[in-house]
Amino acid sequence: MTSIILAGGKSSRLGQSKFLETIGTKSLIQWVIDRLAILSTEIIIATAYGEPIACSSAVRIKMVADIYPGKGPLVGIYSGLLASTSSRAIVVGCDTPFLSVSLLEYMTQICSTFDVVVPRIKNKLEPLCAVYSKDCSGPIQDLLEQNELRIDKLFSMVKVKYVEEAEINRYDPKHLGFFNINNRNDLERARKLAADKRWFPK
Repeated sequence: MTSIILAGGKSSRLGQSKFLETIGTKSLIQWVIDRLAILSTEIIIATAYGEPIACSSAVRIKMVADIYPGKGPLVGIYSGLLASTSSRAIVVGCDTPFLSVSLLEYMTQICSTFDVVVPRIKNKLEPLCAVYSKDCSGPIQDLLEQNELRIDKLFSMVKVKYVEEAEINRYDPKHLGFFNINNRNDLERARKLAADKRWFPK
């Protein structure tokens, strides 16, 4: 299984690249890598221009540049899938330090007959904590060429399995795997959560 980390955003609300922010002794992206390494044979980090990021893992890490820089997370998914050596890949953002390994593992176990497996809580989708098939590459390319950048547009073009809230709650009852860091308040909350191991998702 390949994992793709999307790290091409501008992070304007934090004042610097968000993956450089630290929680405890680790950078934000290192938190993400450490969670994904449990499930992955390779990790691909997609950035706007393929710039190197200081990180480490026992799993092979590959840096790729967004094929169409500035086109948002959809192009990061596309660029990562093209570089992937696996038929399917876990896709997450670089700002989700508390990923539930158990939930992601469950999603990889049920993905074999679907193009996308994506969590859905009430009517809210979590497309940046999902599993995508390489077969999505063609439809994504069509969307990008039309300058249609909304990820949910892809879901009407491929076979999707929605993981509903009751399933999610078995693995991540507090839904912290979807908690992403957009501003200083989020960062401070993450630091407080990281200091209290009782809640940590498995």
